[in-house]
Amino acid sequence: MADDSSTSAFQAGQTGLIVRIPEAEPSVRGWRERLDPSAQAGVPAHITVLFPFLDESRIDALVHSALADVLGRHQAFDLRFERCERLPEVLYLVPEPDTQLRQLTEAVADRWPEAPPYGGRFAEIVPHLTIAQGQEGTVVEEIKADLAGRLPFTSHVASVELMVHDGARWQERASFALGG
Repeated sequence: MADDSSTSAFQAGQTGLIVRIPEAEPSVRGWRERLDPSAQAGVPAHITVLFPFLDESRIDALVHSALADVLGRHQAFDLRFERCERLPEVLYLVPEPDTQLRQLTEAVADRWPEAPPYGGRFAEIVPHLTIAQGQEGTVVEEIKADLAGRLPFTSHVASVELMVHDGARWQERASFALGG
């Protein structure tokens, strides 16, 4: 989930849908805790499916049921992480293949068109596991060198988590199983 910590972009009641990547933690935890505001706010290593999602006040039993239905139509899948890439302001691990991640995002955004990915700020969906934000040059090279010996690794994705910001930290509120 994206954040600009200088403006406290995370607000109580914000929600997001993520895929946890626990296998990444040993490699990226230290970097994320220092250089990714979402990690500092309690979000584990992850790939965002949809952020921001609906405000917490709108998430009732019907939304839970609809999420379970939409996400349950997608099969569990494996991802491989073997390289870093950059977006402006973000260094990230590339999940491959990313087709199923894009399909999850599109399915949820189609069901809730009032919650476009990243608030509609970006035309293209680029699934990624953020390592660091706002870093340049030597820090990026240091991170890449550190990760070179830790890649590749794989992760099995079998669920999507609903995260809610409580005003101080992100908390997991629900987990939705993928099919198969």
